[in-house]
Amino acid sequence: MKGLSWAAALVCVTPAVVCAQSAVTLYGLIDEGLTYTSNQKGHAAWLLQSGGGSLSRWGLKGAEDLGGGFKAVFTLENGFDTSTGNLNNNGRLFGRQVYVGVSSPYGTITLGRQYEEVAEMLSTFAAGLNWAVYFAHAGDVDNAGGSIRINNSVKYASPKIAGFTLGALYSFGGQPGQFANNSVASVGLSYSGINFPLYVAAAYTVIRNPFAAAFDSTAPRNVIYAPYVQNAESESIAGVGGSYKIGGATIALEYTTTRFKKGFLGSDVRFDNYEANVGYFITPFLFTGVAYIYTHGKVTATDASPIYRAIDFYANYFLSKRTDVYFAAQLLKAAGSATQAQITLIPSPSSGRSQGLLRVGIRHRF
Repeated sequence: MKGLSWAAALVCVTPAVVCAQSAVTLYGLIDEGLTYTSNQKGHAAWLLQSGGGSLSRWGLKGAEDLGGGFKAVFTLENGFDTSTGNLNNNGRLFGRQVYVGVSSPYGTITLGRQYEEVAEMLSTFAAGLNWAVYFAHAGDVDNAGGSIRINNSVKYASPKIAGFTLGALYSFGGQPGQFANNSVASVGLSYSGINFPLYVAAAYTVIRNPFAAAFDSTAPRNVIYAPYVQNAESESIAGVGGSYKIGGATIALEYTTTRFKKGFLGSDVRFDNYEANVGYFITPFLFTGVAYIYTHGKVTATDASPIYRAIDFYANYFLSKRTDVYFAAQLLKAAGSATQAQITLIPSPSSGRSQGLLRVGIRHRF
């Protein structure tokens, strides 16, 4: 009986030791709401739509202490449609992120399906990721809203040194004899003020054969840039941005440029995006924000210059730490050679040059 007691004690103690050295967290977000659009194919429309504020997801993340400041880390993150229960990200089980790696005092290396550095560093300034998905630049043509994830990638994130953080990613194309084809290379650098609330960042990404490497050989559902993805030899994205906090307010500016090499009739197509936004906590529970986004395109083959102007308004009330309700509004107007408008996440373009949106949603985090 005495030996049995020692064995029982050992069984009880061992899991506690393991749990003290490693941890796994289940987390998620559910977003649902009612969306009104003024013009889809010439008609107003009401939608019960998932993910207008933040795309719904659930995931598992964990870390195991390996000693000496080293940890094994992993993330599995699934995206889903709250309205239907269907999987997002072209039906992938873990389509948002899935990676495993090691963190250390010298930085973190991860391998799997991950965000490239434009999404990683420049999304911090963008209203499209922080407030509402609808506010992404021209259908998220620059990935500042994080709609693209990169398969088969190796990623490095440095520790913060004097306020600076370096990030880099490389994705292997996986085709025999074609090392560069379908590959992705990305690099970014950010700075966070040590004694003042300033954040600035710059990033650059190049995607070889973006139709396959970034869009799963499926054209994006947005009339603004979908015609140029399929034929492009490469897609390059570069950008810079900064934000500064003053009391309860945050002011942010961002510029990005996206180039589809040989995207139309063998010539390049470029989109330049400019965003300015201001967010303000009226109370600890009530947040409001306004943004202006200007997109200027250039189609070299035809000398066409599509232009898009968006005005965004956002209000967010926190019912608790995990549950909030929000209101989002956008007016997107096309100009120049552009004849249609299509707000990000809206399934159909307008019949004319303007499209408006109103959204009331509820979001719960767990």
